[in-house]
Amino acid sequence: MKKVIMCSADVHEKNISVAIAVHREASVAKDYPYTMKGRQKLLSDLKTLAEKNQADRIVVVYEASSLGYGFYDDCRTAGVECHVLAPTRMAKSAQDRKRKSDRWDAKKMMELLRGHVLAGNELPSVWVPDHQLRDDRELVRTRIDIGEKKSAVKAQVQMLLKRTRAKRPPEFKNWTLAYRAWLKKIELPVGTRTALDSLLRQLCHLEEESDQMDAVIETLSQTPRYLKPVEALQKVKGVGVFAAIVYLTEMGDLSRFANRRKVGAYLGLAPACYESGEASDRKGHITRQGPSRLRKILCQAVWSRVRCDEQERVVYERIVSRNPKHKKIAVVACMRRLGILLWHKGLEAKAAA
Repeated sequence: MKKVIMCSADVHEKNISVAIAVHREASVAKDYPYTMKGRQKLLSDLKTLAEKNQADRIVVVYEASSLGYGFYDDCRTAGVECHVLAPTRMAKSAQDRKRKSDRWDAKKMMELLRGHVLAGNELPSVWVPDHQLRDDRELVRTRIDIGEKKSAVKAQVQMLLKRTRAKRPPEFKNWTLAYRAWLKKIELPVGTRTALDSLLRQLCHLEEESDQMDAVIETLSQTPRYLKPVEALQKVKGVGVFAAIVYLTEMGDLSRFANRRKVGAYLGLAPACYESGEASDRKGHITRQGPSRLRKILCQAVWSRVRCDEQERVVYERIVSRNPKHKKIAVVACMRRLGILLWHKGLEAKAAA
């Protein structure tokens, strides 16, 4: 067997702490600055080490983080094999959590890498999207973030009114034009009035930004990359353009999922499993792994489907009837059904294109 150069990196904003090993030899710890020159120096050192030891393969691993896939791109550009590991799928003992340091993290990742290279163990790696999908995700996630900020400001307005004991007239529904006009005219102490006016201006600005982003997302949905899949997903009741785009950008390549179980697991809507010894088939709460943004969108779509789709309402009520005190179970079940249905629709659209 030819030698392999292995490198596990704990990547941070200012530095990279790495453990480098040649095949079965002990690893060596090093530090590099997280700059263009620092990353190039690391990759250059790995290539020099490979030439010195006549190794035909270099493998790098690091944990996924808020820094994105920049280091992954650097490795691939340099012709180096790289894997991005999912922190949530890496088993950590209580001792590991108490012994947290950059070099310790690099050492633990090196153990996983050795098992993969030398024994064929599976790496807990994530799927890396292409550059276009990353760019589309930035756009869609910004729109989601604006929506969350709008909800937060509305909640602040409601709490301010409760603190001042101002009651909404019963003839006005929340956030209608009449309700907003009442908010602007209501008599309040000077400080409270100023605070409320500030919140209303913030809400107005966020709504303008939301409208602009919706227009951009509408344009994105008409591009060749998304046109057919979005049209297919919109045929499902309760799913609009925005929900379809969120689903497609967060899921990425739909063909990478082998079956519906894989889809449910990725969405974090599969139940946790507790089976050991005589205790078998014990299921817990859902894992909540995967994109939380997508679960929120699925939840909103499910409530829309329950209201407007008779078949979905029957399914929802049937599940609720089993345990009326835990209606959330029915919502989660419908979310999983919807996520899998959209997966099938997306695959069919891709096959027909």
